[in-house]
Amino acid sequence: MKAALYLSLCTVAVMLAGCNSSPGPEKVSTTKSSLPSIATNMNPIVIKSDEEWKKQLTPEQYEILRKKGTERAFTGAYWNTKDKGAYRCAGCGEMLFVSDTKFDSGCGWPSFYAPAASNVIAEAKDDSHFMSRTEVMCSKCGGHLGHVFDDGPNPTGLRYCINSGAIQFEAESKEKK
Repeated sequence: MKAALYLSLCTVAVMLAGCNSSPGPEKVSTTKSSLPSIATNMNPIVIKSDEEWKKQLTPEQYEILRKKGTERAFTGAYWNTKDKGAYRCAGCGEMLFVSDTKFDSGCGWPSFYAPAASNVIAEAKDDSHFMSRTEVMCSKCGGHLGHVFDDGPNPTGLRYCINSGAIQFEAESKEKK
């Protein structure tokens, strides 16, 4: 029993450490002060009961968006997507990121250097799992998306490390291409 618990804790620590790892030498590293203060006092517009969220979301989406879960690295639907389009909140449909800001950070989760607009992301300090990070949430519904780190590329120096289960991809129409 103790061995299983220890193994589970180690697995979670390794999984979460991947999201916090350095992306490599080609990325620009900046100071913690470069993290924006976007909508830190979140007042979600979309408010639903747990039962309503469970009916609307898949079990994985519910675990990520409502229970602050995470998917394993390199397993989500969008970690390696290169198509042009928009990434919307899987909970409320709010446009959160666009493909022009997506980059390959090597961490196994979709990574973006900026949100689609300054008011779509809310932030909170996250000291869980024996590390200090900045959690990012959808400011419209309060859904947990992932975390933001200050080791992304120019022009922002930020890396929004987002769970695929928290977002839905909307491909750019052929007329726009």
